[in-house]
Amino acid sequence: MNLILLGPPGSGKGTQAKLIVEKYGIPQISTGDMLREAVAKGTELGKEAKKYMDAGQLVPDEVVIGIVKERLQQPDCEKGFILDGFPRTIAQAEALDKILEEMGKKIDAVINIQVPEEEVVKRIVNRRTCKNCGAVYHLIYNPPKEDNKCDKCGGELYQRDDDKEETVRKRYKVYKEQTEPLVEYYAKKGILYNIDGTKSIEEVFAEIDSILQKLA
Repeated sequence: MNLILLGPPGSGKGTQAKLIVEKYGIPQISTGDMLREAVAKGTELGKEAKKYMDAGQLVPDEVVIGIVKERLQQPDCEKGFILDGFPRTIAQAEALDKILEEMGKKIDAVINIQVPEEEVVKRIVNRRTCKNCGAVYHLIYNPPKEDNKCDKCGGELYQRDDDKEETVRKRYKVYKEQTEPLVEYYAKKGILYNIDGTKSIEEVFAEIDSILQKLA
Protein backbone atom coordinates (compact mmCIF):
# COMPACT_ATOMS: atom_id res chain seq x y z
CA MET A 1 0.00 0.00 0.00
CA ASN A 2 1.75 3.16 -1.25
CA LEU A 3 0.30 6.40 0.09
CA ILE A 4 0.81 10.15 -0.16
CA LEU A 5 -0.33 12.52 2.59
CA LEU A 6 -1.13 16.05 1.42
CA GLY A 7 -2.01 19.03 3.59
CA PRO A 8 -0.64 22.42 4.63
CA PRO A 9 2.01 22.78 7.36
CA GLY A 10 0.39 22.06 10.73
CA SER A 11 -2.47 20.00 9.25
CA GLY A 12 -1.52 16.96 11.35
CA LYS A 13 0.02 14.92 8.50
CA GLY A 14 2.87 13.72 10.72
CA THR A 15 0.51 12.63 13.51
CA GLN A 16 -1.77 10.75 11.12
CA ALA A 17 1.22 9.14 9.37
CA LYS A 18 2.40 7.73 12.72
CA LEU A 19 -1.05 6.24 13.37
CA ILE A 20 -1.04 4.62 9.91
CA VAL A 21 2.47 3.24 10.59
CA GLU A 22 1.27 1.70 13.88
CA LYS A 23 -1.76 0.04 12.31
CA TYR A 24 -0.43 -1.00 8.90
CA GLY A 25 3.30 -1.43 9.56
CA ILE A 26 4.53 0.54 6.54
CA PRO A 27 7.25 3.22 6.98
CA GLN A 28 6.57 6.95 7.03
CA ILE A 29 8.90 8.85 4.74
CA SER A 30 8.91 12.47 5.84
CA THR A 31 11.08 14.76 3.74
CA GLY A 32 10.78 17.34 6.54
CA ASP A 33 12.38 14.94 9.04
CA MET A 34 15.05 13.89 6.53
CA LEU A 35 15.91 17.52 5.74
CA ARG A 36 15.93 18.57 9.41
CA GLU A 37 18.27 15.65 10.15
CA ALA A 38 20.61 16.85 7.38
CA VAL A 39 20.45 20.41 8.81
CA ALA A 40 21.20 19.15 12.35
CA LYS A 41 24.18 17.13 11.09
CA GLY A 42 25.45 20.14 9.13
CA THR A 43 25.89 18.18 5.89
CA GLU A 44 26.35 20.04 2.59
CA LEU A 45 22.77 19.14 1.69
CA GLY A 46 21.64 20.30 5.14
CA LYS A 47 23.35 23.69 4.82
CA GLU A 48 21.79 24.20 1.38
CA ALA A 49 18.35 23.14 2.64
CA LYS A 50 18.56 25.38 5.75
CA LYS A 51 18.86 28.56 3.67
CA TYR A 52 15.51 27.80 2.00
CA MET A 53 13.77 26.47 5.14
CA ASP A 54 14.69 29.54 7.23
CA ALA A 55 13.23 31.79 4.53
CA GLY A 56 10.00 29.73 4.42
CA GLN A 57 10.71 28.59 0.87
CA LEU A 58 10.64 25.11 -0.64
CA VAL A 59 13.91 23.18 -0.93
CA PRO A 60 14.85 22.68 -4.62
CA ASP A 61 13.50 19.60 -6.41
CA GLU A 62 16.81 17.95 -7.26
CA VAL A 63 17.82 17.89 -3.58
CA VAL A 64 14.53 16.42 -2.38
CA ILE A 65 14.03 13.95 -5.23
CA GLY A 66 17.51 12.52 -4.65
CA ILE A 67 16.72 11.93 -0.97
CA VAL A 68 13.35 10.31 -1.71
CA LYS A 69 14.66 8.01 -4.47
CA GLU A 70 17.35 6.57 -2.19
CA ARG A 71 14.79 6.08 0.60
CA LEU A 72 12.23 4.22 -1.56
CA GLN A 73 14.87 1.68 -2.57
CA GLN A 74 15.44 0.57 1.02
CA PRO A 75 14.08 -2.89 2.01
CA ASP A 76 11.51 -1.61 4.53
CA CYS A 77 9.56 0.03 1.67
CA GLU A 78 8.86 -3.26 -0.12
CA LYS A 79 5.36 -3.71 1.36
CA GLY A 80 4.47 -0.04 1.03
CA PHE A 81 5.21 3.45 2.35
CA ILE A 82 3.66 6.75 3.34
CA LEU A 83 5.10 9.88 1.70
CA ASP A 84 4.64 12.89 3.98
CA GLY A 85 5.72 16.29 2.61
CA PHE A 86 6.48 14.97 -0.88
CA PRO A 87 5.61 15.56 -3.66
CA ARG A 88 4.97 19.30 -3.26
CA THR A 89 4.79 20.29 -6.92
CA ILE A 90 3.59 18.81 -10.20
CA ALA A 91 7.23 18.44 -11.32
CA GLN A 92 7.98 16.38 -8.19
CA ALA A 93 4.82 14.30 -8.72
CA GLU A 94 5.89 13.49 -12.28
CA ALA A 95 9.43 12.65 -11.09
CA LEU A 96 7.89 10.35 -8.45
CA ASP A 97 5.72 8.62 -11.07
CA LYS A 98 8.88 7.88 -13.08
CA ILE A 99 10.81 6.58 -10.06
CA LEU A 100 7.92 4.28 -9.09
CA GLU A 101 7.38 3.10 -12.68
CA GLU A 102 11.05 2.03 -12.83
CA MET A 103 10.47 0.09 -9.59
CA GLY A 104 7.22 -1.48 -10.87
CA LYS A 105 5.12 0.37 -8.28
CA LYS A 106 2.40 3.03 -8.16
CA ILE A 107 0.61 5.29 -5.67
CA ASP A 108 -2.60 3.67 -4.36
CA ALA A 109 -4.17 6.62 -2.54
CA VAL A 110 -3.57 10.31 -1.85
CA ILE A 111 -5.03 11.54 1.44
CA ASN A 112 -5.57 15.31 1.39
CA ILE A 113 -5.99 16.77 4.90
CA GLN A 114 -7.71 20.14 4.60
CA VAL A 115 -7.15 22.87 7.26
CA PRO A 116 -7.80 26.65 6.85
CA GLU A 117 -4.97 29.19 7.24
CA GLU A 118 -5.98 30.69 10.63
CA GLU A 119 -6.17 27.24 12.23
CA VAL A 120 -2.74 26.39 10.80
CA VAL A 121 -1.25 29.61 12.25
CA LYS A 122 -2.76 28.88 15.69
CA ARG A 123 -1.36 25.35 15.67
CA ILE A 124 2.19 26.19 14.55
CA VAL A 125 2.93 29.56 16.19
CA ASN A 126 2.22 28.04 19.62
CA ARG A 127 4.72 25.18 19.18
CA ARG A 128 7.84 25.12 21.35
CA THR A 129 10.82 22.76 21.05
CA CYS A 130 13.34 21.69 23.71
CA LYS A 131 16.91 22.82 22.93
CA ASN A 132 18.24 19.74 24.70
CA CYS A 133 16.18 16.67 23.77
CA GLY A 134 14.02 18.02 20.91
CA ALA A 135 10.70 17.30 22.67
CA VAL A 136 7.84 19.36 21.20
CA TYR A 137 5.16 21.16 23.23
CA HIS A 138 2.13 23.26 22.34
CA LEU A 139 1.24 26.26 24.50
CA ILE A 140 -2.52 25.61 24.01
CA TYR A 141 -2.92 21.84 23.51
CA ASN A 142 0.12 20.37 25.28
CA PRO A 143 1.84 23.02 27.48
CA PRO A 144 4.90 22.24 29.61
CA LYS A 145 4.30 22.01 33.39
CA GLU A 146 6.68 24.96 33.90
CA ASP A 147 6.96 27.92 31.50
CA ASN A 148 9.78 27.50 28.97
CA LYS A 149 11.04 24.32 30.66
CA CYS A 150 10.99 20.79 29.21
CA ASP A 151 9.08 18.26 31.36
CA LYS A 152 11.40 15.46 30.24
CA CYS A 153 14.90 16.90 30.70
CA GLY A 154 14.47 20.40 32.13
CA GLY A 155 15.95 21.94 28.97
CA GLU A 156 15.03 25.40 27.70
CA LEU A 157 12.14 25.63 25.21
CA TYR A 158 12.36 27.83 22.13
CA GLN A 159 10.34 28.70 19.03
CA ARG A 160 11.89 27.36 15.83
CA ASP A 161 12.44 29.96 13.09
CA ASP A 162 10.03 28.17 10.76
CA ASP A 163 7.35 28.21 13.53
CA LYS A 164 7.18 32.04 13.64
CA GLU A 165 3.96 33.63 12.34
CA GLU A 166 5.44 35.50 9.37
CA THR A 167 7.21 32.33 8.17
CA VAL A 168 4.10 30.18 8.78
CA ARG A 169 1.93 32.50 6.65
CA LYS A 170 4.59 32.46 3.93
CA ARG A 171 4.73 28.67 4.04
CA TYR A 172 0.93 28.46 3.80
CA LYS A 173 0.91 30.81 0.80
CA VAL A 174 3.68 28.80 -0.90
CA TYR A 175 1.72 25.61 -0.14
CA LYS A 176 -1.48 26.98 -1.70
CA GLU A 177 0.32 28.22 -4.81
CA GLN A 178 2.61 25.26 -5.47
CA THR A 179 0.98 22.23 -3.85
CA GLU A 180 -2.74 22.80 -4.45
CA PRO A 181 -2.35 21.88 -8.16
CA LEU A 182 -1.40 18.38 -6.92
CA VAL A 183 -4.93 17.99 -5.60
CA GLU A 184 -6.22 18.32 -9.16
CA TYR A 185 -3.39 16.12 -10.52
CA TYR A 186 -4.31 13.19 -8.26
CA ALA A 187 -8.07 13.81 -8.49
CA LYS A 188 -7.78 13.24 -12.25
CA LYS A 189 -6.07 9.92 -11.53
CA GLY A 190 -9.04 8.96 -9.32
CA ILE A 191 -6.95 8.30 -6.20
CA LEU A 192 -7.57 11.50 -4.18
CA TYR A 193 -9.49 11.47 -0.87
CA ASN A 194 -10.30 14.78 0.90
CA ILE A 195 -10.40 14.75 4.73
CA ASP A 196 -11.54 17.52 7.12
CA GLY A 197 -8.41 18.15 9.22
CA THR A 198 -10.11 20.45 11.75
CA LYS A 199 -11.69 17.44 13.52
CA SER A 200 -10.03 15.62 16.41
CA ILE A 201 -7.00 13.38 15.76
CA GLU A 202 -9.16 10.30 16.39
CA GLU A 203 -11.95 11.41 14.04
CA VAL A 204 -9.48 12.24 11.26
CA PHE A 205 -7.78 8.87 11.64
CA ALA A 206 -11.11 7.01 11.61
CA GLU A 207 -11.90 8.60 8.23
CA ILE A 208 -8.46 7.75 6.83
CA ASP A 209 -8.64 4.22 8.20
CA SER A 210 -11.98 3.53 6.50
CA ILE A 211 -10.35 4.47 3.15
CA LEU A 212 -7.25 2.35 3.75
CA GLN A 213 -9.22 -0.72 4.80
CA LYS A 214 -10.73 -0.83 1.31
CA LEU A 215 -7.20 -0.79 -0.18
CA ALA A 216 -5.48 -3.22 2.19
